[in-house]
Amino acid sequence: MSENQKHRRDMTRRRALVAGGGVVVAAGIGVGAVSTASAGGAAGKKPAAKPTTGEACYRLTSETTEGPYYIDADRIRKDITEDREGIPLTVRLKVIDSDTCKPLRAAAVDIWHCDALGIYSGYESLSTGGGGGAPGGGTPPTGTPPTGTPPTGTPPTGGPGGGGGGGHEEPTDDKRYLRGTQLTDKHGYVEFRTVFPGWYRGRCVHVHTKVHVGGKMTASGYEGGHTCHTGQLFFAEAAVLDSAKVAPYSTSTTERTTLDDDTIYPGNGAEGGLLTLTYPKGKIAKGVVATLTMGVDPDETHTGTSA
Repeated sequence: MSENQKHRRDMTRRRALVAGGGVVVAAGIGVGAVSTASAGGAAGKKPAAKPTTGEACYRLTSETTEGPYYIDADRIRKDITEDREGIPLTVRLKVIDSDTCKPLRAAAVDIWHCDALGIYSGYESLSTGGGGGAPGGGTPPTGTPPTGTPPTGTPPTGGPGGGGGGGHEEPTDDKRYLRGTQLTDKHGYVEFRTVFPGWYRGRCVHVHTKVHVGGKMTASGYEGGHTCHTGQLFFAEAAVLDSAKVAPYSTSTTERTTLDDDTIYPGNGAEGGLLTLTYPKGKIAKGVVATLTMGVDPDETHTGTSA
């Protein structure tokens, strides 16, 4: 790391907004709403109050592996659900320059993730998921739905049915559900409508994301420029356990890897991509809102292919 990069990182760290952790009843979002805070801190504390202008800066959001199942963005859309069943999920992201703290306008933000049973579009034949067979063929495990206990032993590497790394795989089908791209508005925001992701062996529940800058919209999608951020968005354990009680998640026979045991999650709260989640207490099936401010360096290139 260069001295300049270290200086930028240290400066943004000093300006970082640190919210409380744990599952709490969030003030200002209505009685009975559950909110999971996105940064580290003592469990049970309420999220910090709305930041002032001087507190709105975040550290650089952690870079992670792209994973094997990325497909270049050609679906510019807000609703990426298509025909997939699951708990409604709204993902609201704000992208800012981690050095200046100013919002990035017209940056292209991709998100992609598996469905409620761990299947990725474009790679259905390679996805073992959580509702078909056990990884590697064999008989699916029986018993109650996942309770948060991680699988034992060393998980395999790769994509669904394995860890979170591996090289890029070419698509095996033309499905594109739960994938999409949007341009940030003048305030740096994008919003997607999708479904709460499920899980597959070796990985906790997550959503992949990329941020591209310097390109332009064409008839074929967003082209040119460079990728300044490749990361993953993560979900608090309490919310994932709540989702596991709801069909079709409750039909999954795959053991679930917890957030703490995941091999990709950096373990650093909002900086590492941990989302703030809000939903009606005891009624997660009605829908979840997930939010995060991502600090990126638009001058850097991070493709996530060498992580």
